[in-house]
Amino acid sequence: MRCLWVAPLRWLAMAVARLPQPMLLATGRGLAFMLWPLLGSRRRIARINVDLCFPHLDAGARRRLVRASLVNTVIGALELFRAWHAPSRALSGLADIEGLQHLREALARGQGVLLMCGHFTHTELAVRLLGEALGREVRVVVRRHNNPCLEAWFDRARSAVYGPTIGKKDVRALLRNLMDGQPVVYSADQNFTYQNAFVPFFGIPAATLTATPDLVRRGRAVLLPFWYRRLPDGRYRLRIEPTWPGWPSADPVADAARYMAELETVVRQCPEQYLWAHRRFKTRPPGEAPLY
Repeated sequence: MRCLWVAPLRWLAMAVARLPQPMLLATGRGLAFMLWPLLGSRRRIARINVDLCFPHLDAGARRRLVRASLVNTVIGALELFRAWHAPSRALSGLADIEGLQHLREALARGQGVLLMCGHFTHTELAVRLLGEALGREVRVVVRRHNNPCLEAWFDRARSAVYGPTIGKKDVRALLRNLMDGQPVVYSADQNFTYQNAFVPFFGIPAATLTATPDLVRRGRAVLLPFWYRRLPDGRYRLRIEPTWPGWPSADPVADAARYMAELETVVRQCPEQYLWAHRRFKTRPPGEAPLY
């Protein structure tokens, strides 16, 4: 009985998922305008991150980037509903995918694939579009919601399109999926307080996970970079690249730095679609003052 309030939200999400793409994007922009006064803390975090990472931009350009990033974050919530609830026919023709052969070849060898990406605002929709093109489920690693009612909805919706989800800290489940030959989308670009090293991200030391090469080795898998962006016409461009040359090396810190450098290159191509509202630089090197 206490979860009855979730049903209207789920029905609304299912309706949003079926909107024509121009209407969905316009709805997201309108919601961002209405919710702007409630986004104060997120605006502050995004402003600090953008000021740190784009010091070469003038103040006006940085403020515009913060606003565009938060608008894309709100749109991303609607794209999440599309990823979970849209029928396949509603997604047809919505994406162009480059490098799909790299993924197909690895899966044909029976290898699991760790699809390394970053926290962009439309990640789960990109995963759904990839799965539609691949003709099979692509697993996702998720952070469980603290509210059990919402978590039940979220996990049921995700499981229907991605297969069983993998908890963020559930290393055993991640390795099991990789050893079973599954493709798993994974990102390690948020603040890590364990198995980490400080490596540059936009020139700022960022606490970054160093365990990724070990996960690939233990899962007998291959790493393939997976990037994506929404184009000005509302369609999506997905790209799968071969493993970075020389990755992994014998140095996990160098491998983490390589990941951050590659991600930075992609973010610079479309910075407004990156999740700047996350406290990426929360953990600081010893002796450095907090940034937030």
